[in-house]
Amino acid sequence: MRQVRSKDGTAIAYDQIGTGQPVILVDGAFCNRSFGPMPKLAPLLAPHFTVFSYDRRGRGDSGDTAPYAVEREIEDIKALIDAAGGSALLYGTSSGAVLALRAAASGLNVRKLALHEPPLVLRGSPPPLPPDHMDQIREMVASGRRGDAVKSFMRMVGVPAIFIPVMRIMPGVWPKLTAVAHTLPYDFAILGNGGAGNPLSTELKRALASIKVPTLMVIGGKSPPWMVHTVQVFADAIPGAKTRLLEGQQHNVAAKAIAPVLVEFFRN
Repeated sequence: MRQVRSKDGTAIAYDQIGTGQPVILVDGAFCNRSFGPMPKLAPLLAPHFTVFSYDRRGRGDSGDTAPYAVEREIEDIKALIDAAGGSALLYGTSSGAVLALRAAASGLNVRKLALHEPPLVLRGSPPPLPPDHMDQIREMVASGRRGDAVKSFMRMVGVPAIFIPVMRIMPGVWPKLTAVAHTLPYDFAILGNGGAGNPLSTELKRALASIKVPTLMVIGGKSPPWMVHTVQVFADAIPGAKTRLLEGQQHNVAAKAIAPVLVEFFRN
């Protein structure tokens, strides 16, 4: 494990493997450098790139200086870019895709941007639309009900109810989820659309339009129609953005499916 200090002094933990151009992997909700998709993805990219996987603030071995602001997470990425030599390629998945987008839009030295399924439910999305429990989850987190927040989030993202009790007894899984449940409002702040079914915010439209680097939007062939719609909205709003369909994949994309796409995009 290595550490960098963000602008506000927060310690951000990261791992670094491989050689070549630096790639920073930006996680979605709950995940960190040792839990979620990045531990499997990083070794597949390492033969081609220097891969930085990190714990977003409030997770794993990273600090969590209050008060939270999306700008602080962008500063965390800047600290990693500085550690990488001053520029980097960014790959973000789920809410991490929106965070990576915001980092690039803020003027950080990002060379290319790959975004997998930003999870905003936008106005105009085809049904069925997922439920919106964001306000309830914020209240649960504020009152210390982390387990309830995890359950509500899982229902919101479409995890079948029958699987949630199974997750509670899977070795090590539930404690890892509840340990970072307090960061769910951070992800909601990053999305910034105020809830399901709203139009894309003016602020996020401006961020999308300001992207000047080559950008790839990735969507799974089995992902729900509302998510396909959001990826297309993003792709239409980012100048010159391209889209890539991964047949047979969904939001929990397999590392072996996304890795060759990232290698091709980042190397060319």
